[in-house]
Amino acid sequence: MPTIELTHDVFETTIASEGITFVDFWAEWCGPCKAFGPVFEDASNKHPDVTFGKVDTEAEQALSQAANIRSIPTLMAFRDGVLVFSQPGALPAASLEEVITAVKGLDMEDVRKQVAEAQEQADKA
Repeated sequence: MPTIELTHDVFETTIASEGITFVDFWAEWCGPCKAFGPVFEDASNKHPDVTFGKVDTEAEQALSQAANIRSIPTLMAFRDGVLVFSQPGALPAASLEEVITAVKGLDMEDVRKQVAEAQEQADKA
C-alpha cells in the first residue's frame, strides 16, 4: 500500500484505527529524511497489511509539536491506537523490517496491561 500523507485532520483517526500504523515525521530540507524516505516507501509496498503515513513537520507544525517531535526523521508505530514505538533517526531497511516484525508480534493484551499499570503508577505520583 502506498504511503499516505497525514495531516492534522486525519492523524488521530488514522493512528486510532485498528491495526498497525507507522508514521514518519520528516521535512523537505532534512537530508536524513530524504535518505529514509525510499526505505519507508519500500517497506509500505512490502507490507500491505500495515498503514504507512508521513507527516511533513514544516506543513504540520502544530501536529509535530503535539507529537513532541524534537528531531527528524522520527519514526512512530501505533498498534490498535497505542503508541508502541518511537525513535528519532533514519533506520536502514533491515532495522525497519525488524521493527515492523516486532510490532506485528506484540501481544496487545499484555501491552494494554502494561499501559494501564503505568497509568496507575503515574496517577499515584
